[in-house]
Amino acid sequence: MSLHTNNHLDPKTWNKVNRLYIKKAISEFSHELLIKPVLVERKDSWGVYELKSDDKEVTYQFNAQKLHFDHWYIDPDSIRKGTGGTLSLIAFIMEFKESLQIPEPMLPTYLEEISCTLYGAAYKYGGEWLTSAELANATFQQIEGAMIEGHPCFIANNGRIGFSVSDYHQYSPEASQGFKILWLAGHKDNAIFTSINTLSYEQLVEQELGKKQLKLFEGQLLERGLNPSDYYFFPMNPWQWENKLSYVFATDIATNQLVLLGEGEDTYQPQQSIRTLFNKSNPEKYYVKTALSIQNMGFMRGLSPYYMQSTPEITMWISDLLKEDQYLRSCGFSMLGEIATMGYINRNFEPMGRTNIYNKMLSVLWRESPLGYLKANQKPMTMAALLHVDPDGNALLPHLIQTSGKDEATWIRSYLSSYLAPLLHCFYAYDLVFMPHGENIILILEDNLPVGMFMKDITEEVVTFRPNENYPDKVQRLVVEAEDEVKVLSIATDVFDCFFRFLGQVIVAHCEMTERTFWELVADCIVTYQQLHPEFEEKYKSCDLFADSFIRSCLNRLQLNNHKQMVDLSNPVNGLQFIGRIDNPLATLHSVNA
Repeated sequence: MSLHTNNHLDPKTWNKVNRLYIKKAISEFSHELLIKPVLVERKDSWGVYELKSDDKEVTYQFNAQKLHFDHWYIDPDSIRKGTGGTLSLIAFIMEFKESLQIPEPMLPTYLEEISCTLYGAAYKYGGEWLTSAELANATFQQIEGAMIEGHPCFIANNGRIGFSVSDYHQYSPEASQGFKILWLAGHKDNAIFTSINTLSYEQLVEQELGKKQLKLFEGQLLERGLNPSDYYFFPMNPWQWENKLSYVFATDIATNQLVLLGEGEDTYQPQQSIRTLFNKSNPEKYYVKTALSIQNMGFMRGLSPYYMQSTPEITMWISDLLKEDQYLRSCGFSMLGEIATMGYINRNFEPMGRTNIYNKMLSVLWRESPLGYLKANQKPMTMAALLHVDPDGNALLPHLIQTSGKDEATWIRSYLSSYLAPLLHCFYAYDLVFMPHGENIILILEDNLPVGMFMKDITEEVVTFRPNENYPDKVQRLVVEAEDEVKVLSIATDVFDCFFRFLGQVIVAHCEMTERTFWELVADCIVTYQQLHPEFEEKYKSCDLFADSFIRSCLNRLQLNNHKQMVDLSNPVNGLQFIGRIDNPLATLHSVNA
């Protein structure tokens, strides 16, 4: 047995990632009003701030600029602890644990997730990597695997509790060289297959496996005296089989309800969304998203077999709703359909309830690949890349702009037309909102200029604010009742606060454009949309993106309160943490009534 040596855990790299994550912790915890740094000196646009621990015994000092949306842009090299103490993120959290309001029983596991996050960060900073200049001309999957930051808001954002060191190197997007997935056969007494109307089970498995492999798997069942027509074939991450299914589903395995068929021929690459796998051997085949029972960023990453049953129908409903919309077409907006699912029910654990983690261990979802929808001169890129800063401190964004041949303002306008404009339209025209963070968006680039986007995760995290008795039964679960000032957070929080806030810092630190100019371009995009669609004037007033302030919605507070189940996905709005309000930079730039 060969052991990984953890060579990336050297003192220099470890100190660097701890400093960077303390910078992030101070920034985000201050943004959520959990801690409150005090200004002690002003140096031009920079301030010198001081922060005292809960017991007042430890002092941190650092330089920061306050940007729009109450964002703390901190110089990591300026951070000093006391009289020069070592910077440790775990020590920082312990020093502020009362301010952070972490429930005592959950503190050890949260610290474990923090330590695992630092482990992954050290790997990313300590290994070989492509520079931002190189990434500007890199491929879809090269960029996907090069992402460092993870979710920009969360501190513990790469925990992956459950992975061994070997698992990390095999199954994490930054370390993996790809792997073959396992195929199982689930008896139809327990396995439930669903798909869109135009895709049959037979079509799916023949495309994904090929006739030769399919025949071999059918032969394995026949050799056991089993009838292949009694089973559904489906893929699974090898980690899930080895660490969970072999034990938890032992009854089903022993009784031939669940049969391991073996590896498929194709090699898959894990994505930033670690459950999701991209087919490296045949990139136009479907993504595969499987249950993966590791603890990561506020959830056990299972997949519910009950929840999966509604996924294809929701895909069809959303597609039918939006497919003829000419404005969305003009923006280059597309969705990656979640076109089929397979869920396997464990009868031993079924009585414990559908939300129990043991009832989310064996499901799979197939999602369309973007590559089949691109023109010859187009390439896809995760939108998370717009926030990427390489280990040398160079951002990718200015290299994308430079290689596009466009000036910064033209590039940002094209980006906003591709990303923000269609989200505005879905919200105002259809009362439909997605979860449009960086990892969930695949930008479409032509000569490195954004010309459109693909939205993914379109069923699990989509919400409609428009009730309708005529919705199909499985679509009814998308309906959420909320006040207008909460509805508008689907743009104000999910886009402005959770992405543009960080993009603004990249622009300030790495581009010639000012932060004010960036937000002026955001305002212009909104006004342009509103002028094109005066029929929604009343909604523009009731859900006003130019309001003086918005409710402050806090993501880390959710995770700190319960890192195993941040929110109830069946009712996500009610679980949000609202603390005060946050000033809106757009308020001073334009007015709805202007």
